[in-house]
Amino acid sequence: MTEAPIVETVKISKTYGAVRALRHVSIRFRAGTVHALVGENGAGKSTIGKIVGGATDASDGRLFVDGAEVRFTRPRDALAVGIAIVHQELALLPSRSVIDNVFLGIETRKRYAIAAREQRRIFGELVERWSFALDPDAIVGRMSTGDQQKVEIVRALARDARLIVMDEPTARLTAPETAQFHEIVRRLRAQGKTIILVSHFLGEVLELADTITVMRDGEVIRTSDASAETPDALIRSMLGADLDPNFVPASERRHGEPPVLEVRGLSGTKFRDVSLSVHPGEVVGIAGMVGSGRSELLRTIFGAEPASSGQVILDGRPLARKRRPRHALARGIAMLPESRKDEGLLLKRSVRENIVLPHLSMVSKRGVLSADREERLAVDMVERLAIKCPGTGAGVNALSGGNQQKVVLAKCLLNNPRVLLLDEPTRGVDVGAKRAIYDLIHEFVRAGGAVVLVSSELEEVLGLADSVVVMRRGQMTASLSREQATEERVLAAAFGTTGDGQG
Repeated sequence: MTEAPIVETVKISKTYGAVRALRHVSIRFRAGTVHALVGENGAGKSTIGKIVGGATDASDGRLFVDGAEVRFTRPRDALAVGIAIVHQELALLPSRSVIDNVFLGIETRKRYAIAAREQRRIFGELVERWSFALDPDAIVGRMSTGDQQKVEIVRALARDARLIVMDEPTARLTAPETAQFHEIVRRLRAQGKTIILVSHFLGEVLELADTITVMRDGEVIRTSDASAETPDALIRSMLGADLDPNFVPASERRHGEPPVLEVRGLSGTKFRDVSLSVHPGEVVGIAGMVGSGRSELLRTIFGAEPASSGQVILDGRPLARKRRPRHALARGIAMLPESRKDEGLLLKRSVRENIVLPHLSMVSKRGVLSADREERLAVDMVERLAIKCPGTGAGVNALSGGNQQKVVLAKCLLNNPRVLLLDEPTRGVDVGAKRAIYDLIHEFVRAGGAVVLVSSELEEVLGLADSVVVMRRGQMTASLSREQATEERVLAAAFGTTGDGQG
């Protein structure tokens, strides 16, 4: 830890209005290492990454690069000294090609025209050196998330970045894409690059990092060698207390009662002939690989995508084939979408507006909104879900990922639905927020609610669900009870290596 750092923050503080995101944060990032930042959502780890990468500036404190004090006001300033940032929400032009995105803003020119042949030569050298299999002419918006992330990294390397900040880089990747990403990080380190890794996956952190800094409430708790750490020790430092990592049994199924939700022979854009039922107090998990049709199934049940055949039945009454999400909401079905930022939240609106927007009839009379009623309902949900925010009027974009997810859940729970459709409910949140979301799910099923859960974390599905439906290439390949649903059986059904549909 005595080597000269490539970057050092000295007593960095950052405030957003009345919210203090960082307080006197001092960290030394050594050259040629992977330095991980861990902590709960809202601990300040992403904010430090943004300050180092020039995406935001510090309110107070000092930033040093190669021993010289610097002040970045924009990412271009950081790039000028070899620092790039890869955000969790990838900043690419989806309608343009890979090579256009890689050289955007640093195009090689000959007189007044872009030197396309020279750019292709440089691109070829980059992808060959770093072993990236990327087609320069592929349209970025048609690529997988993992390949889009490779484009972001190649773009950073094209700018001769020697330090790359990676903010939750595997939050949206499949298991094979995550394994590929880990190998990329190892290659970058072996070539002398420095990586600042912001991640809530503790296993990933312990596998990749040389050094780990734990943060809590905007302050550094400690920095240590990764080899001396364990998941339990990191959790204790992150939360200031122990956290029981085990799942609480979710089953509250009321035997003998008819199902709340039935899906009969339902087909949609990317799945066909799916049938399942969910009883009061029951969680049904949907497992499978990304692209298996899991999310499309939930969206079709909710009415966000059209059904081509089949029925959705709620409390014994079929829902209309041609319906919209508002019809499902009115009947008591709520859905938490896969991407809270794209479909779950209005990021430029307040916490209060986001919570009540789908339920304006609850806060209006004859078309006139009641500000008092709106505030009371929002305050009640903020308190019930323990959402950390300065007030219900705070902008939702200023909240941590875990608290943003709670706002989406508050919106879902406000009108006491009968059924919750949860698509990746804990994606991008830390271990503390995960536990809070699990507790909310348990509270909902204890009250007799029914849950359909999609998650890419198999441990989460097996830990929460009473029964598991496995999908592969748009079809059900297994329907397993809690006792039958082992990791081996679910994976075999997901990869198509078993012919036994019932496990």
